[in-house]
Amino acid sequence: MSIEEEKLVPDAVEEAYDDSQIQVLEGLEAVRKRPGMYIGSTGPRGLHHLVYEIVDNSVDEALAGFCNHIEVEILPGDVIGVRDNGRGIPVGMNEKMGMATVTVVLTVLHAGGKFGGGGYKVAGGLHGVGSSVVNALSEWLEVQVSRDGEIHQQRFELGKAVTDLTVVGKTEETGTYVKFKPDPSIFTDTTEFDYETLEKRMREQAFLNAGLKITLSDLRDEENPRTEVFCYEGGISEFVTYMNNVRGYSPLHEDVIHISLASGNSIAEIALQYNDSYADNILSFANNMLTVDGGTHEQAFKNGLQRVLNSYARKFGLLKENDNNLTGEDVREGLAAVVSVKLEDAQFESQTKAKLGNTAIGTLVTKLLNEKLTPYLEEHPAVAKAILDKAIGAATAREAAQKARERERKKVGLLNTRMPEKLSDCILKDPERTELYIVEGDSAGGSAIQGRDSNFQAILSLWGKMLNVEKSRADKVYNNDKLNPVIVALGCGIGEDFDLSKLRYGKVIIMADADVDGAHISTLLMTFFFRYMKPLIEEGHLYIAQPPLFKVSKGGKNVRYAYSDEERDQHVAELGGSADVQRYKGLGEMDPEQLWETTMDPGVRSMIKVTVEDVQAADEAIAILMGDKVEPRRLFIEQNAKYATNLDF
Repeated sequence: MSIEEEKLVPDAVEEAYDDSQIQVLEGLEAVRKRPGMYIGSTGPRGLHHLVYEIVDNSVDEALAGFCNHIEVEILPGDVIGVRDNGRGIPVGMNEKMGMATVTVVLTVLHAGGKFGGGGYKVAGGLHGVGSSVVNALSEWLEVQVSRDGEIHQQRFELGKAVTDLTVVGKTEETGTYVKFKPDPSIFTDTTEFDYETLEKRMREQAFLNAGLKITLSDLRDEENPRTEVFCYEGGISEFVTYMNNVRGYSPLHEDVIHISLASGNSIAEIALQYNDSYADNILSFANNMLTVDGGTHEQAFKNGLQRVLNSYARKFGLLKENDNNLTGEDVREGLAAVVSVKLEDAQFESQTKAKLGNTAIGTLVTKLLNEKLTPYLEEHPAVAKAILDKAIGAATAREAAQKARERERKKVGLLNTRMPEKLSDCILKDPERTELYIVEGDSAGGSAIQGRDSNFQAILSLWGKMLNVEKSRADKVYNNDKLNPVIVALGCGIGEDFDLSKLRYGKVIIMADADVDGAHISTLLMTFFFRYMKPLIEEGHLYIAQPPLFKVSKGGKNVRYAYSDEERDQHVAELGGSADVQRYKGLGEMDPEQLWETTMDPGVRSMIKVTVEDVQAADEAIAILMGDKVEPRRLFIEQNAKYATNLDF
C-alpha cells in the first residue's frame, strides 16, 4: 500500500563542502550502502533477486554444456541453498588479487569468468557482480566447491570472509553449492521467501533450457516438505503451450510454430501460437534473462512478424490492393509467443537486465522470421489462414472504431472529442498537480464534486458496470458508454495510440463503494487500464481510494472513522464500549464534508498505488479471472481464496 503524504522540502542548511566529505567506499561497502542499484529494491522483489543471481550462474554452466541438474532449496529460517553439477568455481590462487579465486568471485565486484576469457561463450551473468552482491547482502554465506577430486569450503559474513578456503573432503563429483541467509538489516520488509515466486522462475528457466532439470524444494515445514521437478524436452514450444493452458485460451492452430537460426556464437529462437483471446502475451529473453522492458530482439520480432504477415496476405490475396496494411496491434491479437536469444557480450541496461540493447541480435531475429516463418506459412496454408483471419478481423474492428470516433468528432464540430458531460474538471491544467477521481454513481459523484478542492481535483461520475475488456475487441471499448468517457477525459488514447505525454491528470484515482459491487467495478477498470493503458500503471499514475467502512461516534461530537473491522472495534473500546456505529454501504451515504475529510484530503487520505511487480503474473491473473473460461477461474479461486484480501496487480 502506498500512503499519499505531502512532501515538504527542508530549508537549506549551509554546510562546508570540502575534500573531507568525499568518501570512497571499498569492497562491497557500496553494495550495502546502495543495494537498490544492484538488485532493484530491498523489498520482496530484491529479496528473490538474490536467488535468481545464484541460480543464473548455475544456468550459465548449463548453457556452457557442463551442467544438467540444479537443485534449489528453501531451508528452515529462510536460508537458500543452490547446488549444481557444473564444473565448480576455480579454487586455485588468483595471482593478481593474491587470494583464492573463489574468494575473489564472492568478494570483488566485476570479477568473474564471463568477460571473454573463454570460460563462457554465452551467459546471463555478464557484469561479474551477481555472486558478490548476494554475499554482500547476506547475513552469512557459505560456498562449497567440488572440483579436482576435493571438496573446498569457505564462509563469509556480511560480505567478508571469516574463514580461509579449506579442503573438507574428497569427491568424484563436480559442482558448486551456495547457501546463504539474507541480511534482515538490509531487507527490512521481509526475509521470507515466497515459494510460488521461486516456482515460477524455476519453471521458466527449465522451459528456456530444454532438457535441463531444476528441482525446487521447500523444507521450512519439516512435516510437510514440498518438492517439484521441472524439465521440458520441448523447451520454449512447451512454454507457449503452458502459457495458453494456464490462461484457459483455446489455440487457433494445433501445433506451436517453432523456428530458430544461429549466426556465429549467437542464436535466436522463437515459438508462437495464436489463440481465441483478444490480448497478446509476448515474453522475450536474452541469455535466459526475462527482458521485462523488451529491447532490440523483441522489437525486431514485432516488426518482423508484421512485415511477414502483411507480405503473405498480399501475396495470396487475403488483403486486396486497396486494403490497408495490418498494424502491429492487428497481427498480435491473440498471440502467445516466446522470443529467446543467446549471444556473447549481451548489453543490458542494468544489473537487473530489464532491456537488451544489442543491435546485431535484432538483425538476426529479422532474418529468422524472413527465412523460417515465411516458408512455414507457405507450407501450412491452413495455419496461415487461421492467423490472418484473426488479424484481419482485428483490423476490421479497429477501423470500425476509428470511423465511429471520426463520426462523433464531426457531429460535435470539434477536432477532438468533447469532454464527457459527467466530467467536472478542475481549474489547474498542470498534470503534475492535478488528479482525476473516477467515481461510481451519480450520488457519490455529487458528494465528491461538492467536497473536492476544485483547484486540482476533477470528478468523473460513472454509472453501472462497464465493459469487461478481456472479452472484447477495441471497437467495443471505444464505443462503450462507460469507458469512452474515461478515454476522452484522460486524453492520452489507448492501445498503440496511447501517449503518456498527453495525460491530463497526474493521478487517476478509482473511488468505488467498499462492497462486492465496488470491488468488481474497480477490477473492471484496472483490467481496462492494464490491457489498453499499461504505461499509466507502470509509471505510477493509477490509485485506488480507500473510503472508510464505518463511522464510530459517541455523543454526536466524538467522531472517528474505521477502515477495517479491527479498527472499528478498537474505536468502540476506546470510546467506552457504547459508541454508535454506522456501516457505510456506499460512498453516496457520506456528505461532502465527510468524503473530503476521510477519502479526498491529501493530508489524511489513504490510497493504494496500483503497481505491476510481475507483468507475466498480472497478465495470467487477468486472463484467468476476467476471461471466458470457467474452469481456470474456479481452480485459481480455490487455490488463492485465503489470499483474497491481499490480491494485487
